[in-house]
Amino acid sequence: MKPELIERLYQINRIFYSTFATSFSETRESARELEVILPYIADGARVLDLGCGNGRVVAMLARQRRGVTYVGVDASAELVARCTMQDAREAKGATFFVADIAQSEWIDSLPPLGEGQGMRVYDCVLMLAVLHHIPGGDVRARILRQARELLAPQGRIVVSTWQFMDNERMRKKIVPWSVVEIDERELEPGDVLLNWKRGGVGLRYCHWIGEDELHTLATQAGLKIMGTFRAGGREGNLSLYAIMTATD
Repeated sequence: MKPELIERLYQINRIFYSTFATSFSETRESARELEVILPYIADGARVLDLGCGNGRVVAMLARQRRGVTYVGVDASAELVARCTMQDAREAKGATFFVADIAQSEWIDSLPPLGEGQGMRVYDCVLMLAVLHHIPGGDVRARILRQARELLAPQGRIVVSTWQFMDNERMRKKIVPWSVVEIDERELEPGDVLLNWKRGGVGLRYCHWIGEDELHTLATQAGLKIMGTFRAGGREGNLSLYAIMTATD
């Protein structure tokens, strides 16, 4: 995919999350459906949440896990601002910062967790509902490699991706690329444009990542998938979750 097209797809999502931060957050108030990740996060764990959104994960951890050290990262300044406005405040010592993981240098700005600990200290890296918003297979693999570099020994990466192509309700949200004057022949298979109709009309870029592609991405990043399961959404299966660990 051409770099200029990748940048244009990024921009579609930047505009969306900047414009609809409030209405989007209203649909992401509850973290109950995310409780499926709790078995992979121990008390006292050091957690990095890539694509933290409005902070609902750290609010959940503050209630259900003791002593968790949490760092949340999101490209949307508007969503990060909301992390300090709601239940995320329950998590004492949680850190949030704005960075775009689609840009390779984001990792250099990651704050240290403690003196002498270095970078490879996270027991769990979360990438929940974020990887499918990253255009370009090479970029998705690079982000996973960077996440792997940050894992402590025996650490885990928890990934979830929307399975919108398996869901009739979600498929109805797909709009033609001609709406944004993009030739779909220049895109990767699985790239779609989804509409949003809450608090106005917006568009989001998404890439469908099924189990086969997740395994391919994991291999490219030096990771192995320990297990997968489906959960979330009204139907209870809208997201595909994968638990990954480093291969060495």
